[in-house]
Amino acid sequence: MRIATFNVNGIRAAERRGFGAWLHGCAPDVAALQEVRCPADALPADVFGDHHLTYDPGTIPGRNGVAVLTRQAPAAVRTWGAPVLVRRPGTAATDLSEAGDGIPLARGLSRFVPEGRYVEVDLADEPVTVASLYLPKGGLPAHLQVAGRMREAPDGGARYARKMGFLTAFARQLHRTRRAARARGREFVLLGDLNVAHTELDVAHWRRHQRSEGFLPEERAWMGDQLSARTLVDVVRLLHPDTPGPWSWWSWLGRTFERDEGWRIDYHLATPGLARRARTAHVHRQGQDGVRVSDHGAVVVDYGP
Repeated sequence: MRIATFNVNGIRAAERRGFGAWLHGCAPDVAALQEVRCPADALPADVFGDHHLTYDPGTIPGRNGVAVLTRQAPAAVRTWGAPVLVRRPGTAATDLSEAGDGIPLARGLSRFVPEGRYVEVDLADEPVTVASLYLPKGGLPAHLQVAGRMREAPDGGARYARKMGFLTAFARQLHRTRRAARARGREFVLLGDLNVAHTELDVAHWRRHQRSEGFLPEERAWMGDQLSARTLVDVVRLLHPDTPGPWSWWSWLGRTFERDEGWRIDYHLATPGLARRARTAHVHRQGQDGVRVSDHGAVVVDYGP
């Protein structure tokens, strides 16, 4: 079973850059997408090939949006309460519906429901629940913000506080979700862009980034708290234990991609039973003819029986 996670940075732009060729060549059985950033009625025709689509576009124009692609129609769909698009291959359905089962939310998550940040499905052909997450990027705390040294205007730590609030609430939610999957007799895998690099192996030139959003000590500590041999396993790090990367994000700016100086912020976090089935893990850096489909690469893991 091949599972991929891919922040496509806008599906319409990704299609122009070769997303369809990537999907055909990679041939994942399951693919979680983030930052789809497209209204349901504007999705490019046939862009998802012969996959079933489960998509929460959110309500913020041009931002966020998460999806799961599957070979078979999902056995169940769950959301945080937002309407979703569930579409068979070869159809042009664009109507959002309440097809998903609402998930009781941990305190602090309800304000994120309209943003299109989370959707999960039960696979029909495997006892596995698959979730796609786009975690807020965040920002710097107020004491680290210096005007003129930031790409964005100082905000007094508002974006940082918002992300930390999400992390606190989502930790409670993730615990519930993992246990609920186990109660249904299913393994669980969280896929997505978590906007956190966990360790020094997860950022090129990590020393210069110790005061960068996504690599702050408190963010890294949060990530560590979600992982253990009994709860969730970082599958890519399990298979690549001692080497930097493999990176999954490179800025569009400068020559970080050409120099392969990136960040590893896209994850497969799986329950131990599924993690033990992981055989290979790699990152698709670019599509055909060397064209970058996104500023992220697709993180692909092959799981055995």
